[in-house]
Order: sequence, then C-alpha cells, then structure tokens
Amino acid sequence: MAGRIQALSERKYLGVNIVNAVNVVTAVNAARSQPRKGVNMKSHKDLDVWRLAVDLATDVYEVTRTFPKEEQYGMSIQMRRSAISIASNIAEGAARHGDKEFLQFIHIALGSASELDTQLEIAMRVNLTGLESLQRLQATAIRINQMLRGLARSVRSG
Repeated sequence: MAGRIQALSERKYLGVNIVNAVNVVTAVNAARSQPRKGVNMKSHKDLDVWRLAVDLATDVYEVTRTFPKEEQYGMSIQMRRSAISIASNIAEGAARHGDKEFLQFIHIALGSASELDTQLEIAMRVNLTGLESLQRLQATAIRINQMLRGLARSVRSG
C-alpha cells in the first residue's frame, strides 16, 4: 500500500503533482463548507427577517388581488415573484453550510427586495391600487432590506 501511495504522489500531470493538487482542492472545498460562525440558528424560521419576508409576500398577494384585471399577468405577477424570492432566498441560504454561500443568498434576497421596492414605486405612480397599502408594503420592503444588510454584516464578521 505504501508503495502505491508513493507511486501516486510521484505522478505528475502537466508538471503538477496530482496528489498535491487533489489535496489543495480538498482543502479549498473544506474551507467553503465550514459551518457558519456569524449566525447561530437551527432553521431559517429562526430568522426575524425571514418571518417578515413571508408576511410581506402574503401582504403582496392580498394587495395585488385589488389590481385591475389587465395587470393580473403583468405587474401583479412580477411583484408576487419578487416577494416570494426574498423569503425563498433567505431560506435557501440559511440551509447552506458555509458563510460564503449564505452571504450569496442574502445578496440575492437584497436584489429581490430592491426589485419589489421598484415595482411598488411604479405601482404607486400609475395608481394601480390605494396609495396607503402600497406605501405600507414599501415600508416593509425597506425594513427587510435593512435587516438583510445587518444579517450580512453579522455573517461577515463571524
């Protein structure tokens, strides 16, 4: 067995020791999958920002039901998808094992929150429904954006 390991360690491909290259790749993959240090939780459901994002998605569904029929497959569906994406990306990121992966999904959720904020702004400008309900949704989207930025800082700081 020792002779076989020695033979493997001496094999080279394009001047690179194969076993050493495998060890480097293994070390990099292990570092990527290190358990998160910044946020101690059992589930995405432990995160206040996830709970608020689910509430926002539910509220978006309720408000978009009042949109004109011609917006049923336009703005309404876009807003619903953006709102769902926020909560879904928080959940998916929380299920990952490494900080780097979790941060990636937090940033995707931030993008979805900004997308929803833009759609709400447009909905207000074209008077798709009552201003008060759209402003309430926008305030919640802005709060989620702030919470996600704080969560990202916490994860980064370890």
